[in-house]
Amino acid sequence: MADINLRPLADRVLVEPSAAETKTASGIIIPDTAQEKPQQGIVVAVGNGKKDEPMTVKAGDRVLYGKYGGTEIKHEGKDYLIMRESDIFAILG
Repeated sequence: MADINLRPLADRVLVEPSAAETKTASGIIIPDTAQEKPQQGIVVAVGNGKKDEPMTVKAGDRVLYGKYGGTEIKHEGKDYLIMRESDIFAILG
């Protein structure tokens, strides 16, 4: 994982979304216009949390989040999502 010079504040989390599926299980290629937004990704950076609410996720965790969760940002040519920790549904093992 690359070192990034972007640090979220408070209870915010910076996530690098996984790539969208380009093929179905049966081998049919999905065009770009029909691809679903990914709902999982890797946590790249986390804020310090709120007072009396420490952060649960940490950098490197694979997480599951809502389809429309977070705000899309582009930093140094890469796409990321920045969201509140409460927008994350689960940490995938």
